[in-house]
Amino acid sequence: MSVIEINNLTKYYGKSRGIEGVNLQVEDGEIFGFIGPNGAGKSTTIRTLLAFIYPTSGNAKIFGMDCFKDSARIKENIGYIPSEVNYYEDMKVKDLLNYSAKFYKKDCSSRIAELGEVFELDMNKRIDALSYGNKKKVAIIQALLHEPKLLILDEPTGGLDPLMQNKFFDILRAENKKGVTIFFSSHILSEVQKLCDRVAIIKDGRILKVEEIEKLRSNKYKKVKVEFRNGDSIEDLKLPNIVNVSMKNRQAEFLYGGQINEIIRKLSQHEIENLWIEEPSLEEIFMHYYEKEVR
Repeated sequence: MSVIEINNLTKYYGKSRGIEGVNLQVEDGEIFGFIGPNGAGKSTTIRTLLAFIYPTSGNAKIFGMDCFKDSARIKENIGYIPSEVNYYEDMKVKDLLNYSAKFYKKDCSSRIAELGEVFELDMNKRIDALSYGNKKKVAIIQALLHEPKLLILDEPTGGLDPLMQNKFFDILRAENKKGVTIFFSSHILSEVQKLCDRVAIIKDGRILKVEEIEKLRSNKYKKVKVEFRNGDSIEDLKLPNIVNVSMKNRQAEFLYGGQINEIIRKLSQHEIENLWIEEPSLEEIFMHYYEKEVR
């Protein structure tokens, strides 16, 4: 069953494109990554899903319900962390969280206390006395206090130190084991790689690819670095399926997507000082898709 279904979702701000023709399905119980640089359309997609803004065209469903007609019912079972956190500055943390808890038909007090202890958050502090990182902790607790079925996270780790990031990821994994579906938006590839099952790559408001993380990592491309002994260059190899080429002095680096025997045969015709062939990082694969789209 799909927890999130997005069909041809498009949002224009006047003549400026936010997103265009976005199609996605997030399955029940998965951790789904949504990656792209700042300005790619991640937040616009999320805000449209949550009915904070309305689409120019297309439609979206969460839990099988229309995101715009049934927004209030849907939000009863969603936890949301925005990329930018803004609160009533004169409220104490505990008062803000207790106020948030009143929107749900359950006692959230023990959950608030448990999460406050995990994140080492002083509940008696006023919001305006908190650092950016501590405000983000408040947002995390607010998103989790009612034990939602779906978490929608928009750049959720901003402001958290590495220790708190690890605690946050541990909590997300624990929630996922309970059956919680997680939609995790980020521009930090290492976060997505650690956490997610599948990932959608977005650029300029359009989805470039939806793929399983392991398939992205196990694609046919190899990272090749060659140091020529003489004045040869990468052009002398005359090989297809070479992308992301860089040449410095006598050393060339590139991703190669052909048969490994073919490149070995070609290289054997040249004077080679050193040769490295290894698996590319997720970031290098990600950049390949971006550069391929530009061409």
